[in-house]
Amino acid sequence: MTRNSPFGHPFLLGFDEIEQALDRVSKAANDGYPPYNIERLPRTESEPERLRITLAVAGFTREQLDVMLEESQLVVRGRQVDERERHFLHRGIAARQFQRTFLLADGMEVLGADLANGLLSIDLVRPEPDRIVRKIDIGARD
Repeated sequence: MTRNSPFGHPFLLGFDEIEQALDRVSKAANDGYPPYNIERLPRTESEPERLRITLAVAGFTREQLDVMLEESQLVVRGRQVDERERHFLHRGIAARQFQRTFLLADGMEVLGADLANGLLSIDLVRPEPDRIVRKIDIGARD
């Protein structure tokens, strides 16, 4: 049985990668930890328009967080080690691990990451593409 896809239309040529990306995103969207925001920051005199991903990572230090760019994916990992030498009378904050993946469009660049007050902020920018207009010559076959 074949699956009907909106990208199977004959006018949509070469969009199979987008369909694969949508499949990956839908599978990764089930985990809700850590919560995050994505906001658009307007252009300023010194900064271009950019996107900011902010993840709530309270309890994690810089050393326990990794931000990696793996091909077209931004991968954020957090690893906390369970401290065996501490004796808790009540433990409501568990040491945990996470991995959050964001699929980036072609041309997106990571400007940097910052950790402050339990929030990890990652700034992204998409450089303005050059507008390309090209005349295609029509050949004659006789």
